[in-house]
Amino acid sequence: MTGPGADAARIRDGLNDLAALAGRVAAEQAEQIVAIADRYERTLRSGGTLFFAGNGGSAADAQHIATEYVVRYQSNRPAMRAVALTTDTSLLTACANDMGFDEVFARQVEALAEPGDTVVLHSTSGESPNVIRAAQAAKARGVGVVAFLGKGGGQVKDLADATLIIPATDAARIQELHLAIEHVICDLVENRLKG
Repeated sequence: MTGPGADAARIRDGLNDLAALAGRVAAEQAEQIVAIADRYERTLRSGGTLFFAGNGGSAADAQHIATEYVVRYQSNRPAMRAVALTTDTSLLTACANDMGFDEVFARQVEALAEPGDTVVLHSTSGESPNVIRAAQAAKARGVGVVAFLGKGGGQVKDLADATLIIPATDAARIQELHLAIEHVICDLVENRLKG
């Protein structure tokens, strides 16, 4: 069946599925979300930097969230230190060409991240080699790792100090909730640090 009625039903189903998944995450993982907000706050309060990375839609989320911290989310306040490791096309392409795509985030972590910083990785599977390598590079430098994951968390979950795993397999739903939860965290951190 096609047509406006079927289309509206499909839209309702998609939004209802997303709302149900968001409700489940809120009920089951609210404490983990607060713990991640606490880690972000400690990093920023101590003068550290949040480094965000991911592939595809998760790369867009990384850039989006880093921008919220640097510019503003809801409140006018001083800028916060955040960098998306997904945006420097010269660096990304040089590294991919010369060292391999698996190293595009790890190389930046090695160059920029220091103890007291936090590397935030977004991956729907937790199995992307470049995200795994970023976590390994951070751990080798004594840098904290937060991972927003799905599909059980993959290898990255065992490398992270804090994780949020969306209990879903659909990449779009996982990314939608990653971004929504990052916004909730940003709101909390911004309100804690603005005054």
